[in-house]
Amino acid sequence: MKHRQNKKGLLAVSFGTSVKKTRWQTLEAVENALETAFPDRTLYRAWTSDMLRRKVQKTEGVQILSVEDALHEMASDGITDVLVQPTHLLEGEEFEKTRETVRSFSDRFDTLAIGDPLLSNEKDVIALAKIMEEIYGALSSDHLLALMGHGSSHMTFPAYELLERQFRTDGYDRYCIGTVEFSPGIAPVLETIRKTKPTCVHLAPLLPVAGDHVIRDMCGDEPDSWKSRLEREGVKAVCHLKGLGEYEAVQQMYVQHARGARIIKGEATV
Repeated sequence: MKHRQNKKGLLAVSFGTSVKKTRWQTLEAVENALETAFPDRTLYRAWTSDMLRRKVQKTEGVQILSVEDALHEMASDGITDVLVQPTHLLEGEEFEKTRETVRSFSDRFDTLAIGDPLLSNEKDVIALAKIMEEIYGALSSDHLLALMGHGSSHMTFPAYELLERQFRTDGYDRYCIGTVEFSPGIAPVLETIRKTKPTCVHLAPLLPVAGDHVIRDMCGDEPDSWKSRLEREGVKAVCHLKGLGEYEAVQQMYVQHARGARIIKGEATV
C-alpha cells in the first residue's frame, strides 16, 4: 500500500480469499481501479473474514487487517476523511457488519462515507445483467448458463430474483441462478436442467472472486460439487473460472458506488 502525505483515505473492504492468483486478478484489480479513480486518497485494505486473514498470514506471511484495525491504522496515520468501498456483492451480513463498524468510528474522523455493494438497487441489476449478457452471449437451445451466487441468511434486496428476471426481460432465458450457501441452493439449476434438457451447462460464478467456492464447490471433482451433480444429470458441465471483479466494467460499477457513497458523518468530499 502507498501512503501519501494527505488526510483523505480510501478503505477497500472485501470478504477475502485464500487463493493467491484470484486475489490479484479480482480484489486487487478492484482496489487498483478505486485507487486510480481517487488519486487524492491513500488506499487501505481490509478483509471481513477472520479465518481467511489468519490463513493468509500462516501460509504466505501476509498480514491483512480487519475493518476495525484498518480504521485504527487510518486514524493513527492522520487520516481525517474516510471513504469506505466494500467489494461485497449484496447487502448481506458481511456488509452490515462493515457498516456498523464504520459507524462506530464516527468520533475518530471528521468525515465518513460508505459505498454500496455491487447489487443494491434495480439500476445495479440492469447494469450487471448487461455486462454478463455481453460476456456470455446468447446461448443455443441445447446450452444453459448456471450462475453460482453465494446466498445470504438475510437479504435486504432480492438481487438474485431481480437479476434472473432481467435476463428473461432481455431475452436471455437460458440463464439461471443458484446459490452455494443458504436458500435456494442448487435446486433452481437442477429444476431448469430437468425442464429444458440441455446437453451442456456452462457454470460461472456470480461472485466477486473465483475462490474456494468456485474451485471446489462449483467445479471440483467431489461428488457434491455442482459439476459432479450436473454430470449425474447426464449433461456436460463447462467451468468458467473468472470472478466478477476481473471484469473492468464491474470494477467501474464499484467506482461509481464509491462516488455516490452515503455520508455517515461530515460533508461529501468524494
